[in-house]
Amino acid sequence: MEAIRKALLLLSLALAAPLAQASEVAPDVLLITATTDVIAAIKQNREQSESPAKLAHVVETRVLPLFDFSRMTQLAMGRNWRVATQEQQQLLTNEFRRLLVRTYSAALTSYRDQKIEFRRVRAAPGDNDVTVKSDVKNGTERMTIDYDMVRTPAGWLVYDVKIDGVSLVTAYRESFGAKVRADGVDGLIRALAEKNRLGGDSRPANSAEDRTRLMNGLVRSALRHGG
Repeated sequence: MEAIRKALLLLSLALAAPLAQASEVAPDVLLITATTDVIAAIKQNREQSESPAKLAHVVETRVLPLFDFSRMTQLAMGRNWRVATQEQQQLLTNEFRRLLVRTYSAALTSYRDQKIEFRRVRAAPGDNDVTVKSDVKNGTERMTIDYDMVRTPAGWLVYDVKIDGVSLVTAYRESFGAKVRADGVDGLIRALAEKNRLGGDSRPANSAEDRTRLMNGLVRSALRHGG
């Protein structure tokens, strides 16, 4: 009896694995779908460009579920992540998430029907880390946006965005590191919380050119497909 039970268990697991793999949505399809939803929401309700709260809601419900904010915060903190307590890590993740929501929402206001094209991802079945590449076209201007994604139990999630080769988490790492050196981890948490409270400049402290690229790129990250 026990042998039969084990055999049935093994059979059920063998059948379940292919079903789970088959039901998993490809990373590029996830991004295209989310972008299509966001663009449709903006086009259907243009007054959202005048309402940060509405834009933030669109970002919260359509885009953010695809991002791994814990991993993004850890990467942005670099080695300073290890010196932070578990409570500090959670506070940092919460504030960094709020920061990106505001940045992304502000970026959406400048969307004016730019064309976004995603390149097909060619990943092997066992790959757990992929990069989804996209091109953003606005007249004669072009910009590339790459999304680094990791396979998790919850599906594929974005953990970094590169705009024209400039990494979002790397750009923040420099300013985060400087703040930690000056005021400690708690000082960085306070600075992020205050910036979020005041709603001030949410871009990373980097060169003006890189900040502009990042802001424009965050716009595009909400825009896929479309045109």
